[in-house]
Amino acid sequence: MKTRLSALAILAALAPLPALAHPHIFAEARLEVVADDTGAITELRNVWRFDELFSSSVMLDFDKNSDLKLDPDELAEVGKTVLESLAEYNYYTTITEDGKDIKVGKPDVIHADFKDGQLLMFFAVKPAEAMPLKGKMTFGVYDPSMYTAMDFAADTDMVTIGDKFSVCKQQVVRPDPDEVLAQNQSSLTDAFFNDPTGTDMSKMFATRLEVTC
Repeated sequence: MKTRLSALAILAALAPLPALAHPHIFAEARLEVVADDTGAITELRNVWRFDELFSSSVMLDFDKNSDLKLDPDELAEVGKTVLESLAEYNYYTTITEDGKDIKVGKPDVIHADFKDGQLLMFFAVKPAEAMPLKGKMTFGVYDPSMYTAMDFAADTDMVTIGDKFSVCKQQVVRPDPDEVLAQNQSSLTDAFFNDPTGTDMSKMFATRLEVTC
């Protein structure tokens, strides 16, 4: 019997080694940060579209009836696998409030689809604690293991939704790796350069949406 390695579990289950500390999976992402009429963050909506090579591996792993497509029940299994495997990675979501890290709750469901040879996933996460629109907040999506590259192709792929954001200043920040290294040289230890996956420093290189209210 063929040993089946869930392709989606690669996103979280592989223990990265120093030699693997660079992307092997690529995804185009969209992030929508939503605030309600009271001026509080209610959810972060995600859309991920994966590269064709990884998508093909998912097809092979989850196409149980070998009909060369993913049926609704097979797509549901993909979503269920990701729902469980990314929990320990905070669903690749990074939120800060005045420098404080904010966790997110487990999504109700992760929807999966397969179009034009690419796997897509749609889901929403909610901050694990109340987040009123005040101070400086940042929102981003990145893989701390650096195994998966999450790319926001355009600044318009990171947006806010809700009238209360009108009083806030917003900008998409795309850190320059050379500048990050230069500015943090004293705090980037040998451990980071030998195995950046073993630290939390990789988030400094991730694209983020900054909101100041």
